[in-house]
Amino acid sequence: MTRPLVLRAPDDSWSLKINPHTLTVTTAMGLALVLVAGLSLGTGSHPASWLEAMSALVSGDDPGLRLVVMEIRLPRVLMAILAGASLGIAGLILQGLVRNPLASPDVIGISSGASAAAVLCLWLSSAAWLVPAAMVGALAVAVLLVTLTWYKGISPGRLVLVGVGLAAGLGALTTLLLVISPDTTAMTAFIWLTGSLYAAQWHDVQGLGPWLLICLPIVLAKARHLDIQAMGDDTAQGLGSAVQRHRMLFLLIAVALTGASVAHVGALGFVGLISPHLARRLVRSGHPGLVMLTAFTGAIILVCGDLVGRMVFLPRDLPAGIFVSGIGAPFFVYLLYRMRR
Repeated sequence: MTRPLVLRAPDDSWSLKINPHTLTVTTAMGLALVLVAGLSLGTGSHPASWLEAMSALVSGDDPGLRLVVMEIRLPRVLMAILAGASLGIAGLILQGLVRNPLASPDVIGISSGASAAAVLCLWLSSAAWLVPAAMVGALAVAVLLVTLTWYKGISPGRLVLVGVGLAAGLGALTTLLLVISPDTTAMTAFIWLTGSLYAAQWHDVQGLGPWLLICLPIVLAKARHLDIQAMGDDTAQGLGSAVQRHRMLFLLIAVALTGASVAHVGALGFVGLISPHLARRLVRSGHPGLVMLTAFTGAIILVCGDLVGRMVFLPRDLPAGIFVSGIGAPFFVYLLYRMRR
């Protein structure tokens, strides 16, 4: 049996264990993501083969196809990859942080905070401030979560209970804002709440990409502490893990990834719930080995959801969140059934 490769900093500030089987499966999922992305680039009202779509990225032999691929489809596919990966990683962090397989950004209220702030921004006719408003909303929920659950540290159990309550209250606030908004504003907000990649542009990619590029290395370096915390607070402290400091760090990363994703593509539900579970079914690994696999899984789910939304009901372009929720809701019920047993 091939032994795992362990990368460790000289001062032990970070470490990463690479299992050969996990690496193989993760590489395969990365290749699958490339194939799905290529299929999405070539599919649409101006169809092209996978090779034609790939060649359009590097050559201008067909100016019409290159324009469609580079300016319309590629930003949309990249946004699906970035948002799916960000939500998947956020879900993996939260499930490990609260030790609950049903935890996800939308369950504990982070997505609800970003959504409520964004709808309030639209209601005030300030669409230009939509992205910062959603980020502030997600951060505000995180501050409330820490404030209301802090008692000699953050308790995972209290975090879930308070998060569910905040999500319910913010959901009611969002509904109220939709009811009292003008019809055009309510329709725009409703489509955004469903989660749509329609009209994604390069500035959206540039806005979301840095959040993932900054947070991903930190998660990879610190993910082992999620495994340690799963043993219990006393054991984790005995092993030298700064439990509360790492919980705060993981919570902030989950908020950053969720807030940035919701701000740019809308309130996509269930991606953060499904992706970690599918990754765990593919490999038996600790959190360090699941991070990249979960990111690829979330990206594939969202790219496929967007592709179905674009193609199944042509010429209509339906939000990707409809189809992701169509998969996620039954999966959530299935998880509840398994936990009952």
